[in-house]
Amino acid sequence: MPRDLADILTGIERGDRHVPVPWLEVVPPPSPDRAAVVSFPGHVVVAADVESAWAEKLAGEDFAAPTGPRFLTALEDRFGLHAGAFDVSLLATPLPGDPPLPLTPLDASEHPRALRAHRYRTDVRLWESQHGLLVVGRGLAGRWEVAFEVDPAAQGRGHGRLLATAARHLIPGDRPIWAQCAPGNSASLRVLLAAGFQPVGSEVLLMPGTAGW
Repeated sequence: MPRDLADILTGIERGDRHVPVPWLEVVPPPSPDRAAVVSFPGHVVVAADVESAWAEKLAGEDFAAPTGPRFLTALEDRFGLHAGAFDVSLLATPLPGDPPLPLTPLDASEHPRALRAHRYRTDVRLWESQHGLLVVGRGLAGRWEVAFEVDPAAQGRGHGRLLATAARHLIPGDRPIWAQCAPGNSASLRVLLAAGFQPVGSEVLLMPGTAGW
């Protein structure tokens, strides 16, 4: 049976590091109005309603091509979508017990981080700490994802690490949890690494419209 993106991401969660042949794999899009290019060591997945021959011709032999401007622009033009940021994909296993800081559940929030989460994710869950906001929701292909934001006045004091670690205690269903971070956002990347998240690949999501990028 052909694989889909959820199969591939679940395999990564289980620790699968098998490199398929050929290195470029085309699978169905995560939803009718979205597409994604997800890369792992030696393996690039194009999740879009395109033919394998089309993707292979456009990428050639260049492993970096599917996340490059020419390839992403071709996907944008073909489907009327807009490519978002190029992000590092990180993964962490769940942790037992209570989170390492007090958190208050929220039913809703007008915080920009919460509004952005509702654009990208379903089943969004929100918590407020003394100095920040924690968001957990189902993102790409149904995986659990975390986002967080620390109040500017409290940044640089380790609060981001506590929020990121807290997400590992709050994952529904005892599943691993994913995070995305721009490579240039070295502060957030250091926070995620300190909280036990490990880099496993990279990704670019393509969505309708431009709001929220």
